[in-house]
Amino acid sequence: MKNGHIPRATIQRLAVYLQELEYLQRDGLEVISSEPLARACDVHASQIRKDLTYFGEFGVRGVGYSVSGLIDSLTKVLGIDRQWNCGLVGVGNLGKALLSHREFLERRFSVVAIFDSDPFRIGQTVMGLEVMDNNRIKEVVAGLGIRIGIITCPPERAQRAANHLIEAGIKGLLNYSPARISVPGDVVVEYLNFLHHFYSVAFHLSNRNR
Repeated sequence: MKNGHIPRATIQRLAVYLQELEYLQRDGLEVISSEPLARACDVHASQIRKDLTYFGEFGVRGVGYSVSGLIDSLTKVLGIDRQWNCGLVGVGNLGKALLSHREFLERRFSVVAIFDSDPFRIGQTVMGLEVMDNNRIKEVVAGLGIRIGIITCPPERAQRAANHLIEAGIKGLLNYSPARISVPGDVVVEYLNFLHHFYSVAFHLSNRNR
């Protein structure tokens, strides 16, 4: 990595590049230049080149990028060349939907423990995992080597869930709750609110002919 400060938008675009490259690899493509890759990712070719320069030199001038080589490099850059154990807090409809999404496991993100504060859910089995009381988070996180916490509980419980996870040593949180949470400076939080995407689409449709 050439630069210690990488823009958040760059990291998000790397994930898009990786996904498109994997599609191209499945279609049998072995080499690609920045122009067709840019069209597939809906960005400018200069943006791809700029994003990649944060991490080193890729490709051959006049030839392009090795698809498999760039996939390997981006996989390492994004840190998904290893297994990430995750713990999920909030086993309601959204939590269950995420647990049934098998692509997480294919991408080396494995939910190995699930928690809830609802006594009617505790003890149930969901996707092969027993729902455990939130009070067990600290014990289980240490025992299973959990590094990422996923919050899918109602907004009024999100901060408490985050507190449990942080006290257990978790430094990375994915918050699907619409509530904003307070965390220490060394904890990374990604907010994933589906409604924000609905708002964006509604805005563009409403303003299309203005």
